[in-house]
Amino acid sequence: MKFARPVLLAGALLATTTTACGGAARAGSVAVAPAPAGVEVRLPDPGNSGVLAVARKDGSLERALAAVHATVSWSAAPAAPAGFAQAAQALDSGALDVAQGTISTGLALLAGQPAFEFFAAAQPDPVGEGILVKNNSGIRTVRDLIGRRVAVDPGGPGEYLLLQALAKNGVPADRVQRVRLDPAATRSAFATGEVDAWATTGEPVVTELARSSAYMVVSGFGAGSDNYRLWAVRTELVRQHPDVVRALYRYLHEAEGRAQQDPAAYLNVFTDSGPDSVSGRAEELRVDAGRAASPVEPIREADTVRLEKVAKLLADQGVVPAAIDVRAHLLDPAVLTGGAG
Repeated sequence: MKFARPVLLAGALLATTTTACGGAARAGSVAVAPAPAGVEVRLPDPGNSGVLAVARKDGSLERALAAVHATVSWSAAPAAPAGFAQAAQALDSGALDVAQGTISTGLALLAGQPAFEFFAAAQPDPVGEGILVKNNSGIRTVRDLIGRRVAVDPGGPGEYLLLQALAKNGVPADRVQRVRLDPAATRSAFATGEVDAWATTGEPVVTELARSSAYMVVSGFGAGSDNYRLWAVRTELVRQHPDVVRALYRYLHEAEGRAQQDPAAYLNVFTDSGPDSVSGRAEELRVDAGRAASPVEPIREADTVRLEKVAKLLADQGVVPAAIDVRAHLLDPAVLTGGAG
């Protein structure tokens, strides 16, 4: 596999994308010295669930990075994909070194000159994203959304998911009214019937389904979603300490594999009470979504093609600029694997 945009790696040029033309040095052919003592990896506050929450509680990530002479510090910046726009600002400013988001939340940020690369990806969430409708809505198929008002987050996973579902079902996007709202306003609009449906992902899906007052007219799987979950890393960290990025990737890959096997162990990590905890039906739904999730992997050519499809769809609908080059912001898999991508 060959790559296009160069990134300095221990004095050698390493490419950061997965395009099929151009040349690149392989990480396996470059001797990389361990990071010197004092390298600090700044991560977002993980909250009360997920692999980073467990990592913070048990110190396992600190131990993994200590092997490459790096330490961990935790920021108050958001860890959730929905907060990626804010996290990206922290990456650009240097307040964070690593954050996660989705391709739909990250695309618009690539239109400028971001100071980060996407270094690993997990397959789209098959059950944790979808288009919600009320039980008494009479909406049974995507085509039933024609003429309806659907709430979406502007330029986010909800807007992408709706457009993807419409495209897959042959419904012109202008036959459905997109109501672009922030999350707080959307919840109210959905509850009061100001909108007929809500295209969303994550916590709103769990909350609404747990109340048993709504259902998904289509899931991410049914919509053919390519909304990958991505991990981003500051380009400067990759350039100066690729061994640290490799160690971080290995930790995330292995930890997410364990989380898939036992999702309940990664919920309510610090507390099982209060607004940040889950219980009952909501906990069951989170466990189901965790079992269906996939661990992160390096971003390879097949993944890149699907990421480009998201960019094209959103560009065709005027959601993001048409000139966004996704490949220019993807890290060469060889950096993570120490060999061929």
